[in-house]
Amino acid sequence: MSASCPRVALLIETSREYGRALLRGVMRYARLHGPWSFYLTPGDFRQALPEMTHGSGIIARVETIEVAEAILATGLPAVILDPDPMVLDRVPKLRKLSVVSSDSEGAARMCAEHFLERGFQNFAFVGLRDRVWSERRRDAFCGAISDAGFQPHVYPLPDDNDADFGWEREQLLLARWIEGLPTPVGVMACNDDRGRNVLEACRLAGVHVPEEVAVIGVDNDELFCELSDPPLSSVALNAEHGGYRTAHLLDQLMKGGMRSLQRLIVEPVEIVTRRSTDVRMIEAREVGLVLSFIHRNRSRSFTVSEVADSVGISRRNLEVKFRRATGKTILAEVQRIRLNHAQRMLRETDLPIPQIAEASGYNSSSYLTQVFRKETGVTPAKYRAKFRV
Repeated sequence: MSASCPRVALLIETSREYGRALLRGVMRYARLHGPWSFYLTPGDFRQALPEMTHGSGIIARVETIEVAEAILATGLPAVILDPDPMVLDRVPKLRKLSVVSSDSEGAARMCAEHFLERGFQNFAFVGLRDRVWSERRRDAFCGAISDAGFQPHVYPLPDDNDADFGWEREQLLLARWIEGLPTPVGVMACNDDRGRNVLEACRLAGVHVPEEVAVIGVDNDELFCELSDPPLSSVALNAEHGGYRTAHLLDQLMKGGMRSLQRLIVEPVEIVTRRSTDVRMIEAREVGLVLSFIHRNRSRSFTVSEVADSVGISRRNLEVKFRRATGKTILAEVQRIRLNHAQRMLRETDLPIPQIAEASGYNSSSYLTQVFRKETGVTPAKYRAKFRV
């Protein structure tokens, strides 16, 4: 290995899909722009900073004050992941480092929309203690549900200071809490691990998933989600691309080409729907027919009156029923479904933008661009670029 080869410490958990995806992105960058030599942290959230006498840089999820101080003591270029506000308050110099954060708020809003679209009127959140991203997801999910006119339930996290407290004991508490929820209820778990906990507690409580309790997690750890019973729906994050961008940022810092503090965001991409949320709770049959009509006809132009004719009731009555059931107008739902389809095609295909516009029900690529910029803040071309490594 060349003496000039950068030596980078990666304090990123490998037991979670989010951490592994970040590492895949870092690895891809190093293959293209390296070589780099790596030190890798243990598999879970436990951390140990190596001797960095001849090190070049650090990418780390900072879980403790000790690790934060050790990173600063090296004087090396460093990028930190989802820093805990408590650690930042205790070690304020950490605020001078560049940060990579998952868009917890965006992921939570996506979960809320997923349940609202399916007609749920009861909602709950299950989080983890002392995880800033869990708290952000809780607050954003509850905010989105409240904005839609509903009151969410939040699982009261038990005091786990007892050294003997573990999942077997908490499982009983979570099962009893689930038994007390009004059903049918849509439950967002802060991540896939917690989603699996909720599914296990549902089985213990004897409630049916997804008919009585629908569950969704975050991170889309495919193996983990598919092995759950039933398979767990989850929000997929653009973590591999985030890892690539993180490595690029660190590379610039190590070369002295980046002076100002940077903040990178790892965006939610989509909800991968599996059996744990594969249900609709819309009482009004007409509303279900509307949603089916929109999905079938999203690539062509149609009017709300045409939708009403297909259902067989007046436009006015249909609009009232639809808004009561979903919290949206029919036109707003058409726009959302078309935009989601365009976003997915931009992420997953190489089709030209005019063709994507046509397939998504927009009259022209310029109209798609206009709507896209208004709703997302970027053009379709820039959106596509964000998801290409």
